[in-house]
Amino acid sequence: MSFPPARAVGRGAAWYRGDCHVHSVHSDGELTPEELAVRGRTAGLDFMATTEHNSAAESGVWGHLAADDFLIILGEEVTTKTGHWLALGLEPGKVIDWNYQVRDGLIKQCLDQVHRLGGLCVAAHPHAPYPSGDFMFPFRGFDVVEVWNGLWTSSRPWNADNEAALAEWGRSLAADMRTGSWRPAMGNSDTHLDGQIGIPHTVVFAEELNTEAILTGLRVGRSWIAESAHVDVTFTAHADGHVAGVGEELTTHGGRVEVRAAVRGVPAGAVSFHTDGGKVHRASLPGDGAGVAQWDTTAQESLFVRVEIRHLNGDVAALTNPIILA
Repeated sequence: MSFPPARAVGRGAAWYRGDCHVHSVHSDGELTPEELAVRGRTAGLDFMATTEHNSAAESGVWGHLAADDFLIILGEEVTTKTGHWLALGLEPGKVIDWNYQVRDGLIKQCLDQVHRLGGLCVAAHPHAPYPSGDFMFPFRGFDVVEVWNGLWTSSRPWNADNEAALAEWGRSLAADMRTGSWRPAMGNSDTHLDGQIGIPHTVVFAEELNTEAILTGLRVGRSWIAESAHVDVTFTAHADGHVAGVGEELTTHGGRVEVRAAVRGVPAGAVSFHTDGGKVHRASLPGDGAGVAQWDTTAQESLFVRVEIRHLNGDVAALTNPIILA
């Protein structure tokens, strides 16, 4: 097959793990597409996206690597002079223009081009520590923000530029939610070297394992970010006999809301519940890394609740998109 199919068999409606920012030898990565696919599957991924710098996936390179249980999404890292962004869900051979900067005023037409194709636009590593990686475009028009980007040259998967991106996204959530324009968070490895793929990745709920369903789940925020496949999080809110999960809205009828986070794979870490009012509730995880944290609030007190799970050293192990309380 020249290009990977847009659909895999998958497990039906389920949570799928995927890395949507990787580079091969066809741009500036050290791994071949074959090596990336093998390592992605070994890392527990169900899908990945091809995102070479300013170029489309080449014919005959990726198609044979897809499988019934492994989806490959076509994309591009649009590497402009004043910030990088991911165009996901592109047609075969499609290249999105990259030769501009923020003052040229061309970003909207490029985002519109991707949206007309049914694709997703992701503001990539907005605080990356190099000149063109510092994201200078407004987030308006983008669908998702990559708040967690991979290892770089550090041995730690969480670093200062990710902390800055998470803080910026967290501060913007309340205002954006009130205008109906909030942008979900996602995390990707930005793989260039061996040992990076899937650290981190995004876990998304999709009706099927196909490109359209995965992008829909990411677009509406039915997703959370994991440091690795060893980490698992189930985050729900309960009120008046109803339940909602990540990215969903819960009608509370003014009553109490119980939020619960079940976590595994983060030994002796901590869970924190975050709201629009800046309120934070924290709970410790046991030494075996498997535990449940609970907290009560109301829609009058909180417009939304989201969760962060951190290791003892403060590094993030997982974080979720919010549950909206109405």
